Amino acid sequence: MLEVKNIRKAFGDAIANDEVSLRVEKGTIHAIVGENGAGKSTIMKIVYGFYRPDAGEIFFDGQPVTIRNPHEAIDLGIGMVHQHFMLVDTMTVAENIILGAETGSAANLDLATAEREVKKLSDELKLDVDPKAMIEDLSVGAQQRVELLKALYRNAELLILDEPTAVLTPQEVNDLFAILRRMREQGKTIIIITHKLDEVLAISDEVTVMRDGRTVGHKVTSDTSAPELAKMIVGRDVLLRVEKPAARPAETILEARELIVEGKHGRAVDGMSFSVRSGEIVGIAGIEGNGQTELIEALSGLRMVSSGNVLFEGQDITDLSSRRIKELGIAHIPEDRHKRGLLLDSDLAENSILGVHYRPPIASSSGLMNGESIAQRVNEIIEQFDVRPANPELSARSLSGGNQQKLIIGREFELNPRLLLVSQPTRGVDIGAIEFIHRKLIELRDSGSGILLVSAELEEVTSLADRLLVIREGKIVGEVDPANTSHEEIGLLMTGG
Repeated sequence: MLEVKNIRKAFGDAIANDEVSLRVEKGTIHAIVGENGAGKSTIMKIVYGFYRPDAGEIFFDGQPVTIRNPHEAIDLGIGMVHQHFMLVDTMTVAENIILGAETGSAANLDLATAEREVKKLSDELKLDVDPKAMIEDLSVGAQQRVELLKALYRNAELLILDEPTAVLTPQEVNDLFAILRRMREQGKTIIIITHKLDEVLAISDEVTVMRDGRTVGHKVTSDTSAPELAKMIVGRDVLLRVEKPAARPAETILEARELIVEGKHGRAVDGMSFSVRSGEIVGIAGIEGNGQTELIEALSGLRMVSSGNVLFEGQDITDLSSRRIKELGIAHIPEDRHKRGLLLDSDLAENSILGVHYRPPIASSSGLMNGESIAQRVNEIIEQFDVRPANPELSARSLSGGNQQKLIIGREFELNPRLLLVSQPTRGVDIGAIEFIHRKLIELRDSGSGILLVSAELEEVTSLADRLLVIREGKIVGEVDPANTSHEEIGLLMTGG
């Protein structure tokens, strides 16, 4: 169905694809795996017409093709769901899905028909998406499903999915895989870019491994294993599980009392009470959209608390600004790195000082910036957190998703926080970086900091957390010991089963 030969693509001095060649058989599910920055997304964006290659050839359905833009790719029958959403926040689901493929005339857009077709497709695929909903009102997980619908609406014969399960619950992943298998049975061809090796083994027929912009291996999935793929991806043996000593919790540093926080559609956090002690990781498990985002934003000063109190080391911080909260020693790694974590068009140096840009030694009392201190800070983050490419003058936008995440984590860890509020720490991050981030979180815990962890990855939150709070509809519905509770039991609490 697809063959690329000797594709080369450079962005300035950085070579993203270096003589990449791969073949994808028709009617198969083909996984592409590799570290962040390995060139996986770049080669697929070239196939989709998002980038033009510097050299090389593309063959689609046996014919040589030149794909100059996404419109030409769509006309050929190629669809792509990007890792970072390509949606217009101020438009409805249906308007986003038909954008560029509108029904009716320019003077008389037939939106009602489009809404019916989107609703039918959503129901068939069990995606539970309201075509009339505004994108800005949807959870991250629902927006991901809209992206999937957008590609399928155009009858793609080859569907490229970039990290499609990064924001889905285990149940949603199973539903998605059932859909993809049905599509394969209908003759569709699917390419999945992912970091999750268990999913590669569960869903794909073949897998291509990339490293440093090159293809370094190809395997029939049934003939390989997670450890073998991990070693090919990273170039060394990788620990595929979290190893940690027992927690040694001490005094309570965060206490929430009967917390009520409003969301866009009413009460998002409904009377939550809990505590976090120094030297422990408290995890929060729940289906996305059940108050996690609003809770973390309220605790970090980004959202108003309607009722209740938040105490940090005995001090009431309920109504403090996010700046003051950070100054007290509370760091925040947001769930959406693009909207909340980075200034995408600013360079790495500027992004490394966000939150401390007005404090010494970064700035003097008169407000003048200290270039030497800034350079020292960004270089330490780049070195200690392995941010690639290691160029402080690059824009944050030019980094892969995983390296953007490492930049944010490094910046927040540099604060030496007493409490870390962290949401989705490894979303869209490769296995080598996941291992690294997990180790850093454990080190922070063992240094005496408290951590409140939100993750849609049930495996991640259960393996990292010392105590696990399960939430549903803005309420805590259970507290469990993750070491002695099955995923099925936690899933039942999450869904009210």
